[in-house]
Amino acid sequence: MYDKEMLKHVLSAYGPSGREETASEVIKSYVAPYADEVYNDRLGNLIAVKKGTSGKKIMFSAHMDQIGLCVVDIDEKGFLRVTNVGGVNPIISIAREVVFKNGTRGVTFFETEKGAKETTMATLFVDIGCESYEEAAAKVDIGDMCIFAGNFVEMGNKISSPYMDDRIACAALIEAFRTMKSEHDVYAVFTVQEEVGLRGAGPAAFAIEPDINISCDVCGMGDIPNCVRMSVKLGEGATVKAMDSSVIVPVKVREFLKNAADKRGIKWQNEILRSGGTDTGAAQRAGKGTFSGCVSIPTRYIHAPIETIDVRDYEAAVALLRAAAEEKELPRV
Repeated sequence: MYDKEMLKHVLSAYGPSGREETASEVIKSYVAPYADEVYNDRLGNLIAVKKGTSGKKIMFSAHMDQIGLCVVDIDEKGFLRVTNVGGVNPIISIAREVVFKNGTRGVTFFETEKGAKETTMATLFVDIGCESYEEAAAKVDIGDMCIFAGNFVEMGNKISSPYMDDRIACAALIEAFRTMKSEHDVYAVFTVQEEVGLRGAGPAAFAIEPDINISCDVCGMGDIPNCVRMSVKLGEGATVKAMDSSVIVPVKVREFLKNAADKRGIKWQNEILRSGGTDTGAAQRAGKGTFSGCVSIPTRYIHAPIETIDVRDYEAAVALLRAAAEEKELPRV
């Protein structure tokens, strides 16, 4: 049974790209008791280490940053003009509740002359209930960021919440790290700024120089009405990535993950992500190059405040991350 309270805590922690400190502290509270060492690097990545005896290193990575909105201007009536932090769809962002790090809450709406379907970031605004520039500026400054607020909604085996991308993978890595036993040095890296260009994983992999990196992220699916065709379905297990826009996973790494799953009866699916990149690619290109693969959790409605996963896929991802750590033989050139 998964740790529901931990998952809810991790999902709700504030941490848009470049402002991950609060999320880092929340995650640290869950991994520190099980680590030999925990630290933040210069970029802000949170790194938890379990020492082994083999002399080899496995890096697991999951990004802890969120997409959001950044204040670029405050008008004379106290409305906030914003720009996107990461891949924010302005039409999906209409009529949503948002929250800032200091607890200021607001709602989003759009300039009404053209209608909702023509909303852009330039016509989206945030209303924090103020009546003047001075009142708003006392609560929010230029450069402050807000994230979507939302609920933890249970629907049978499904869970819906903002920021499954990628906090569901952070939670999976936490659960796996707490229980895994490995002969190798294990580095659990919770990366920063993935949503704005895969910026955290590369420096972490460069510093750690792992024998293999296994990222954990979300991926799309092909099981809702009239969607783009994809073989991945919710409830059919975690996925083993073959390719996305940032990486083509080496066959040796894919086989390593598939064999680890099959030996333990862990359910898995093949994954090709048509668009979008992951930390997998950034880690692969670090230093002299790194064997790099990815375990994903199928997710509906990615980059919307109602991202939805199946608990069975989450549990399969936890099991597969743990299984990879426990394999004695790692892929080699």
